[in-house]
Amino acid sequence: MLFNSISFVIFLPLVFICYWSLNKKSPKVQNLFLLIASYYFYACWDYRFLFLLIFSTSLDYFTALKISNTQNKNQRKFWFWTSISINLCFLGIFKYFDFFSTSFTEAASHWGFQTNPYTLNIILPVGISFYTFHGISYIIDIYKDRISAEKNIIDYSLFVSFFPLLVAGPIERATHLLPQIKQKRTFDYVKAVDGLKQILWGLFKKIVIADNCAEYANIIFNNSENYPGSMLFIGAIFFTIQIYGDFSGYSDIALGSARLLGIELLRNFSFPYFSRDIAEFWRRWHISLSSWFRDYIYIPLGGNKGSLWKKIRNTFVIFIISGLWHGANWTFIVWGILNAIYFLPLLLSNTNRIHLDVVAQGKILPSFIEILKMLTTFILTVFAWIFFRSENIKQAFEIITEIFSPSLFQYPSMSAIELSYTVLILLFFFFITEWIGREGQFAIQQINLKFNCFFRWSFYSILIIFIYYYAFMDNNKQFIYFQF
Repeated sequence: MLFNSISFVIFLPLVFICYWSLNKKSPKVQNLFLLIASYYFYACWDYRFLFLLIFSTSLDYFTALKISNTQNKNQRKFWFWTSISINLCFLGIFKYFDFFSTSFTEAASHWGFQTNPYTLNIILPVGISFYTFHGISYIIDIYKDRISAEKNIIDYSLFVSFFPLLVAGPIERATHLLPQIKQKRTFDYVKAVDGLKQILWGLFKKIVIADNCAEYANIIFNNSENYPGSMLFIGAIFFTIQIYGDFSGYSDIALGSARLLGIELLRNFSFPYFSRDIAEFWRRWHISLSSWFRDYIYIPLGGNKGSLWKKIRNTFVIFIISGLWHGANWTFIVWGILNAIYFLPLLLSNTNRIHLDVVAQGKILPSFIEILKMLTTFILTVFAWIFFRSENIKQAFEIITEIFSPSLFQYPSMSAIELSYTVLILLFFFFITEWIGREGQFAIQQINLKFNCFFRWSFYSILIIFIYYYAFMDNNKQFIYFQF
C-alpha cells in the first residue's frame, strides 16, 4: 500500500476514526488495533513476508527478555549474539547473498578461475533494512543496560511495526517511541492539523516534484550515451532533486500520519540542500539512519578520538557501511567512499561542527559566502548522487568523464527531453517555499504565523490541485527507498 495511492487515502482516515473512537479504552486496546492495522498495511505488499516480520519481532522480544533476566555475562552474550547474528543473517540472505556471490565469481575469473555464481533470485522483503535496524538497536540498548526489556509483546511489536515507519523509516529508537506507545494518548487538534499539513507537503514533494524530476532523470540516465556533458549534468541535478523530494516526502507523510494518531516520530530531514558543508549535509539528510550509524557503530569504534589512522578508518567504515546499507551494488559502496573523502578534511581540521545553526537564521537572504558554501556542497552532492543513480560503476564514470569534457559547455537541448516550463516553475516554487520555511520542522509548518487566512487556504488549495492533477496523470509511482 503506497502512501500516494487511493488505498492509503481510504486506509488512513478509517484507522484515524477507529483509533480515536477507542480513546476511552486503555492504551492497550488502541495499541492492539494499531498493530493489526500495521500488519494489514504490510500484508498488502506481500502477505508471505509478514511472517518474516513477525519472526524477527518475536526473536528480538524473547532474546531481550533473556538478556534482561540474567546477570550471567556469558548467557547475556549468548542471547545478544544470537539475536544480532540471526537478524544480520536474514538481512544478508535476502539483500546481499546474490551480490557477494556474483562479486566473488567475477573476482575469481580475473585470477583465471572460472566458476558459475550461485544466486537465490529472491524478492527483497519491503522494509527489511528498517525493521531489522529497529530490532538491533533495541537489543544493543538492552545489552548495554540503557533500557529495560519490554514485557508487553503487543507494545514491542507495535514499536517495530508501526505502519507509518514500517517500510521506509524513520529508524526509531525504543527510548523514544516505546514510552509514547505505553502512555495514554489524547486527541490534540493543533497536532492533528500540523500532521495534515505535513502530509500535504509530503504528497506535493513526492507526486509533483519527485515524480516529475524522475521522468527527466530516467530519460537522461537511461540514455546517457546519447547526451553531452551539459545534459548529463542536468540529469544529475534532476535526480538530486528527485531523491530528496521522494524520500523526504515519504518521511513527511510518515511523520504527519503518526502525528494524527498522537505519536511523534524522529525527524528524518532538515533541509539538507541548504547545507554549507558535507558534515552539515549528513546531519540533515536521513537523520535517523545517520544518527543510528553514529551511535551504534561510529562511536563504539572510537569516533573522532584516538590516532589519525583510527579517525580515517572510522570515517571510511561508517560511510562504506552506509553505502552498503542502501543496496547490494558497487555503485553504493563508491558513493559511500566518495562521501567519506568529502567528509574527511572537515573531520581532520576539526571544522565538522561549525555549522550547527540554520543558515541565514532570522534573515531573508543568505550572505555571499553562505551562497558559495551551499552551492559548493550542493555540487559535490550532485556528483556523489551520480554513483547512487547509475546502473554500474562503468556508467557512472562514463557520465562523469563526459561532464568534465568540453561538451559540458554545449548548449543543452531541452527539447530532447520535452521539458515543460511548468516543471521549472514548480521547482522554483518548491525551493522558495523550502527556503522560507527552513526554520520549521517542515517547510509549511509555520505558514499560519507568516500569512493571513486567505493566503493560507489559497496556498493549500493550489497544492491540492497540483497533487490531484499529477496523481491523476500518473498515479502510484514507487518510492525510491522501498528498494532498500
